[in-house]
Amino acid sequence: MNNKKSFVLIIGLLIFVGWFLNPQPVRGEENKKDAHLNVNTFSIVARDEATGELGVAVASRFFAVGNVVPWAKAGVGAVATQSFMNTSFGWRGLELLEKGLTPEEAVQVLTRGDENPGQRQLGIVAADGKSATYTGKNCLAWAGGRSGPNYAVQGNILAGEAVVIAMEKAFLETRGALAERMYAALVAGDKNGGDSRGKQSAALLVVKEGAGYAGYTDRAIDIRVDDHPEPFKELGRLLELGQMNYAWNEAWTLFTRKKFAEALPRMETAANMPSANAEVFYDLAVIRLAAGKKEAALTALEKALTLNGKLKKQAAVDGDLSALHGNPGFERLVKD
Repeated sequence: MNNKKSFVLIIGLLIFVGWFLNPQPVRGEENKKDAHLNVNTFSIVARDEATGELGVAVASRFFAVGNVVPWAKAGVGAVATQSFMNTSFGWRGLELLEKGLTPEEAVQVLTRGDENPGQRQLGIVAADGKSATYTGKNCLAWAGGRSGPNYAVQGNILAGEAVVIAMEKAFLETRGALAERMYAALVAGDKNGGDSRGKQSAALLVVKEGAGYAGYTDRAIDIRVDDHPEPFKELGRLLELGQMNYAWNEAWTLFTRKKFAEALPRMETAANMPSANAEVFYDLAVIRLAAGKKEAALTALEKALTLNGKLKKQAAVDGDLSALHGNPGFERLVKD
C-alpha cells in the first residue's frame, strides 16, 4: 500500500471514530442540551379595567424568575417574556406600546427582528385592555397560550394545555383586586400540573401611576420568591403583606399631600389587614388625627405602642402628633 492510500485510510478511520464517539443529536436534542437556559414557566399579564392597574404574575422551575420575565409600566402595559427569553422584549415591548402599537403589532415587530423567534414566548397586555400571546413553533412542549380582553396567559414545558385553561378560568371568575386574580390564576395553573419539571420560584408585579413609596414610582406591588420548596404558598404570604403595604403607601402619599380625608380610608384598610404591624397603627393614629378624629387616633396609638414600646420616644416628640400634646391620655401612653 502506498503512502497516499495509507493517509486516506487513516483520515477516514479518524472521521468514523469521531462520529461514533460524538453522534449528531436527534431532532429536538439541540433544544434539550440548552434547557438550563430556558425560562420554562407559566405566566399571566393582565389589566384591571376599573382601577387601571396593570400586572404580571409568573411561576417557574427556574431560579429568580421574577428577575427576568415580568415587565410593566403604568398607563402603558405589561409584558411577560419567557422560553429562551430575549429580555429586551420586555422594555422594547413597553416602548412599542407607548408609541401606539397594539400588542399584536408589538409581537410582530419583536419576533420579526429576533434571531430565534421559534423558541420565544411572550404575553402582552396594553393599557386599553388589548392583549396578545405568542408561542414560537420550537418552544418545548407543552407550550401555548390563551388571551382575551384585559389578559393573556401562556406557558411552556407544562404538564398540558389544562394549565393555561385553568389559569384563564380562575382569572375570569375570581373577584377582587388584580393582584388577587392573577395569584388565583397561578395557583390554578399549579393545581393542574404547572411546570412539568416542578416548582422553584414565583413573582407578582402590579403597577399604577404614583402607587409606589411616596408616589415617586408606579410599583404598587412587587414581590418575588426566588428559591423555595413551596413558592406559591410563600408568594401568597408575601401578597398579603404587599397589599397591606400598597394601601399604606397610598395613604401616606395622600397624607403628605394634605389630602387627609382621602388618606384615611386607605390607612384604615391597611390597619385592618392581618399583617398590620405597630408602624401601621402608628401612621393610622397620625392620619386619624389629621382627619380630625382625636379619640380614634389615641386608640390607634395605644395599639401601636402596645405592639412596639420602642415607639414611645418617637411619639413623644413627633410633630405629626403635636395636637395630642398635653392630652392626659397621650401623656400616659408616651410616659416611660
